[in-house]
Amino acid sequence: MNQKQIIRLAAISGALSVAIGAFGAHGLEDLVEAGKMKADDIRIFETGVKYQFYHSLALLALGLGFAQLNAKHAANACKSFIGGIILFSGSLYLLSISEALFGTRMSWLGAITPFGGLLFIAGWLLMFFAASKKS
Repeated sequence: MNQKQIIRLAAISGALSVAIGAFGAHGLEDLVEAGKMKADDIRIFETGVKYQFYHSLALLALGLGFAQLNAKHAANACKSFIGGIILFSGSLYLLSISEALFGTRMSWLGAITPFGGLLFIAGWLLMFFAASKKS
């Protein structure tokens, strides 16, 4: 994975964060009012958006600082952040809207979320190692 690829991933993830957040802010209220979704589910959805956006910024930092970093650790940090976004934020998105979409709450998705959190932690640690030693 190279610098441009990481910056592009950051840009795509950031754009998706804004789009998903806008959908959540404007589209989910109607589901709550219709009784198809609980108000607490909006908070869960917003948590997914926040963490996706935070880690989009982390990806951007990796991309912009790539020339100063250990490339292997930076690439692995990037993969960890992307995996964390998919597992952490993705599971929260699906958990919060599953009842409205499928008629049943997919509570088992809550068991996936912590694995995404672990990938976020691994990504930050790998970023530390990427900055510690240039290869």
